[in-house]
Amino acid sequence: MADTHDIVILGSGSTAFAAALRAHALGARALMIEKSVLGGTCINWGCVPSKTLIHAALFYQEGKLGARLGVGSGGGPVHIPRLMAHKDEVVGFLRKSRYLDILQSVPGLELVRGTGRFVAPDRVEVEGRSIRGGRFLVAVGGAPRIPRIPGLDGTPFLTSRGALLLREFPKSLVIVGGGVIALELGQMFQRLGTRVTVLERGPRVLPPVEAEPALAVEEALRNEGMEIIVNVGVCSVAGDAAGVRVETEREGRRETLAAERLLVAVGTAPATSGIGLDAAGVATDSRGFITVDERMRTTAPGIWAAGDCTGGMMIATMGAREGIVAVDDMLTPGCGCTIDRLSIPMAIFTDPEVGIVGLGEAEARAAGYEVAVNVMPVSAIPKAHVTGHSAGVIKLVADRATGRLLGAHLTCHRGAELINEAALAIRLRATVQDLANALHVYPSMGEGLRLCAQGFSRDVNKLSCCAE
Repeated sequence: MADTHDIVILGSGSTAFAAALRAHALGARALMIEKSVLGGTCINWGCVPSKTLIHAALFYQEGKLGARLGVGSGGGPVHIPRLMAHKDEVVGFLRKSRYLDILQSVPGLELVRGTGRFVAPDRVEVEGRSIRGGRFLVAVGGAPRIPRIPGLDGTPFLTSRGALLLREFPKSLVIVGGGVIALELGQMFQRLGTRVTVLERGPRVLPPVEAEPALAVEEALRNEGMEIIVNVGVCSVAGDAAGVRVETEREGRRETLAAERLLVAVGTAPATSGIGLDAAGVATDSRGFITVDERMRTTAPGIWAAGDCTGGMMIATMGAREGIVAVDDMLTPGCGCTIDRLSIPMAIFTDPEVGIVGLGEAEARAAGYEVAVNVMPVSAIPKAHVTGHSAGVIKLVADRATGRLLGAHLTCHRGAELINEAALAIRLRATVQDLANALHVYPSMGEGLRLCAQGFSRDVNKLSCCAE
């Protein structure tokens, strides 16, 4: 006989936990099924460990900047065992305080270990145990996508997960891919002493990002010594524990690159294989991502899905919000609960950081707006010269008719913090004039949004400090 629960959730990451806690708040009992480590990708193999190492690399780089300014020496040896131990400590603390402690303290919240697999639309099996649910949420997340490259099966290579577990950093590293993970980890390795080469098949890195901030990141990384090759195809790879060789083709010419290690970072694949979606009647697209509507409903009645396994913006905050929307729709039918995707920000933790919220220029035109755009160099912000971080740009997209802010896209120091203000402005349907008239602390990087907004109607190069 099957155990019965109000809500059964496949997964235990940020999406699953947000959904389970929402269910508890609404008086429902939730059971989570987890085949791996409690907390999912973000806490264990994604944003927390990667950003911990990235921030450490920032400290190292800031030490070099301080040395150039006459403060300290900078650039000393990197103690990798201590650095990785710190990373492990951070992961362990947050896994315990944000997941395990909550699991143990919330009544009615249960975790079952093992792989959950649908055997019917209303039933899953886990390690021989049959579990029936009134409602199901699939929040299994994703894993690094492995492309079909000749020779890859027989060549040792890293993914983002393996790269974060290294106890020694390689002297040289070739990265296949020019997206978020490739650039974040690539810069971290570059700053800590690895010679990094990035291979991007398109004309520039970060293809989904607006051109101006993406090119600003590319320039900053090149200036730090990273080799970035664009418009390049990877023909084959080969190698062993002693090193790897990557055969490439660019503009009709073949070239072989050699490095100590190879990192494959070409995106995320959904972890939907082998969980019985066919038996449940849940449709997926050609890449395996689960098809959902605006309320996170799948094609099977009684089954919802959220987070990375549905594709879209693969960030923890988005997944958590999707999980909450799914549970709200489950337990309060007719609530009309949907996600305001336009005002959800995301960041890329290169240095300078990339911040994105709202519509891009082409997206806004496609949506029917007559678009007004202003792009301002970060060097126009006084605080950028105070800190020594003047690389980057800020791009604002607005509706020409009303002045309403539609999107903000920036590359700048502390950009991940700065983009939150723009997200709030978009959520509140503010205009560029509202942003231009909002007083900011002087000097601060946040002033950049105000200056860029002022640039729609005046030349900011002719404004004195603190001028209206």
